[in-house]
Amino acid sequence: MKNKIFLIGGFLAIIVTILILSQVAQKNAKTDINSHIQDSICFKGSCFLVELAKSPEQRALGLMFRENLGDNRGMLFIFEQEKKYSFWMKNTLIALDIIWINNDKEVVFIKKDAQPCKSENCEKISPNENAKYVLELNAGITDAINLNIGSKLIFNISEGMEM
Repeated sequence: MKNKIFLIGGFLAIIVTILILSQVAQKNAKTDINSHIQDSICFKGSCFLVELAKSPEQRALGLMFRENLGDNRGMLFIFEQEKKYSFWMKNTLIALDIIWINNDKEVVFIKKDAQPCKSENCEKISPNENAKYVLELNAGITDAINLNIGSKLIFNISEGMEM
């Protein structure tokens, strides 16, 4: 009788262990799949993981108050239509390269090494061409990767965006 109880208990412990491991494996598989989904923009051999700023609130906040921006990281501002969107560096703590991009994913204007603004009246940076997207990267990146007006970018953006 003791052997039967021991065998049944052991069998139940094995089943419970298998169920728990199965649940953990399913959760990890979902996490692994999602961790590979990254929004990025590439130019030649250089890719940058980007945060998306699509809503008016996200675009207004941008990279304000950030003390740093990781290597190969950036923020992509997405607008509903092509226009001449002005930017400024108020409350931005890091120097940036700001890149305006048209609907065809072509660079139309670049402001290199935009410096943080420390006063109340910050200069607006305005492109001379219409853009649908604006990409902010760490200062010096555009020179480092030889990104120029006319360069074509590759967008790898999720969240149902038509790219």
